Amino acid sequence: MRVDVERHRPDLLELAEAEVPGLFDRVEEGTRFAQPAIYCASLAGYHRIGEEADLYAGHSLGEIAALTAAGAVSEEDGVRLVALRGRLMQEAGAERAGDGMLALLGRPGKGDPSAIGERHGLAVANDNAPGQVVLSGPGAALDAATAEAEDAGLRSMRLPVTGAFHSPAMASAVPEYEAALRDVAFTAPRVPVLSGVTAQPFDDVRARLAESLTHPVRWREVLLALGDRGVERIVETGPGRVLTGLARRTLDGVETVSADQLEAARA
Repeated sequence: MRVDVERHRPDLLELAEAEVPGLFDRVEEGTRFAQPAIYCASLAGYHRIGEEADLYAGHSLGEIAALTAAGAVSEEDGVRLVALRGRLMQEAGAERAGDGMLALLGRPGKGDPSAIGERHGLAVANDNAPGQVVLSGPGAALDAATAEAEDAGLRSMRLPVTGAFHSPAMASAVPEYEAALRDVAFTAPRVPVLSGVTAQPFDDVRARLAESLTHPVRWREVLLALGDRGVERIVETGPGRVLTGLARRTLDGVETVSADQLEAARA
């Protein structure tokens, strides 16, 4: 990620390194470092595209990058917010040793990941696509849900995180984050930005961003909302192609492409 940011947005790299020293070298140490790194990489990818979008959306912390790209918040404030968000979420996770996240994957109609989570007292953290849900909660409950899911023919994968993100377990992170949001100057975006909490355009930005810590990411519904609004092409600007895959799994007749693919096609 650092190479792309340094190449396309060296000014943003300098800003982020001042806020979180050594973040790109410490990405594997936790979400405290990963979140600002991904934010910078997402905006560097957006810079590479060089086009204004008709709509923006972001998965989890990607909401802040989307709001930045749409002109609703400055890059400086965006860096500070994602750095604080990452630190608070990592600290909240450390308060509850053993908590984690579990991805369940299967074909639509084969098993019910959300129901499995409910039976074991787990929260749905991400509703990513048809047949793909991420659960958050205590480790023992995740182990029990894994066993039931595999018996039902679902694939399971524990995520390499140390917290039950996007669940009530993050409640201790909310007050300080809310206080920081109150100090940020938000303006109306140039075009609509969809919230992962509501799957609708942001109304109260501060409230929705605060809620995102403890509420699920309704990404499948966000993608369907984009389709309902007539979107014909979705471009993923962040690192990797995970969201491109989720879009293909959810929407028919919509072109999906990553920033890398778009740049290569233009070369």
